[in-house]
Amino acid sequence: MRRSNLSLVLRRFRDEGPRTRARVADETGLNKATVSSLVAELVDRGLLREGQIERLGAVGRPGQVIELDGRRVCGIGIEVNVDYVTALIVDLGGRVVADERLPLDVPALRPDAVLDATADLVARAVSAAHRAGSTPAGVTVAVPALVDVGTGTLRFAPNFGWRDMPVARALAERLGEPPYPIRVDNDANLSALAEHVAGAGAGVRNLVYLTGEVGVGAGVISEGRLLRGSAGLSGEVGHMPLGAGTELCGCGRRGCWETTVGLGALLRMAADPKDPVRDPARDVEDRLTELRRRAEEGHERTLTALRQIGTDLGTGASVLVNLFDPELIMLGGYFAMLGDFFLADMTESLRTRIVDPNATRCEVVLSTLGFSAAARGGAHVALEGVLADPTTVPPAVPEGSERSSSLV
Repeated sequence: MRRSNLSLVLRRFRDEGPRTRARVADETGLNKATVSSLVAELVDRGLLREGQIERLGAVGRPGQVIELDGRRVCGIGIEVNVDYVTALIVDLGGRVVADERLPLDVPALRPDAVLDATADLVARAVSAAHRAGSTPAGVTVAVPALVDVGTGTLRFAPNFGWRDMPVARALAERLGEPPYPIRVDNDANLSALAEHVAGAGAGVRNLVYLTGEVGVGAGVISEGRLLRGSAGLSGEVGHMPLGAGTELCGCGRRGCWETTVGLGALLRMAADPKDPVRDPARDVEDRLTELRRRAEEGHERTLTALRQIGTDLGTGASVLVNLFDPELIMLGGYFAMLGDFFLADMTESLRTRIVDPNATRCEVVLSTLGFSAAARGGAHVALEGVLADPTTVPPAVPEGSERSSSLV
């Protein structure tokens, strides 16, 4: 019961902001003595701190404002994708402590080499957190794959060529069995959670998040809850049979939607094979920045490719709108970075294919989290353990280090 009440009070400060003990008592229905005891324990654990004195008038005793102190605990989100690995550290207050992204041609490497590089990145992130005076509550790894979330096992990653890979166990072994939990989840699911909690879709109860990577996936929030399906394998929309049927998909089939709207499709249409923008050794955002420059300068091949992406994206999105009736479709990854060049084409294509354009209130918006969405969602999942049970954080000790802004 006490753990539940500690969670209730901590979430109140995280979600609603600074307030007095008396106000928390009124809002939660707990008596004032209980709230004072709970707040004292959360302060002792370094999760809350005392703020300003609140004076509402000349009569009555002034109240002490209490506020979230999120600096002591953080979540680490890791994303492993086709051509990069990234790490993001977010503290309990939602502040980004540090981040790093490494170009990495994952399909060209052996799984052990990828896991080694990922473990090294996690270790650097943990060290950066400690230098910032923060303790990791957990690590969540995002992958573009079907995932058994309960065991942390990657079941099938078409664009990696991986099957039945125990990612969580492999990383734990490489990191020397760390005290924090390691979880694994689908990148689109984690991106949708990030948008729902901290992005342009914050508070929206019905949204569909579309990843814009080599693969295309969807994370669906319905009535405020993430949809996983009966086996946790929902969201593989990139393999809907909406493609032209000419390009071979990473899953081994032809005609998948991601072969016409994924990053690989854009690069094939926009550039020749030896063009630097098609070099996976280069950082993905650098390559997309170059494509954006060409589009801004009116490069016809680039603009034609982007318009085609928009049309094909609208076709597939119409299926999702007809299925889920979302308030928002969020475009992430490269869709967000280049979306202003094809949003009009996508919207036109979408409206011609949904059942009732006049009744549907769905809006298409670009993610503000960019390529960090999946890692941010992973950090959020890691921090949920603290919010659910604040007793997992031991009493605070005096801080002896400064906050850091990089992993190195």
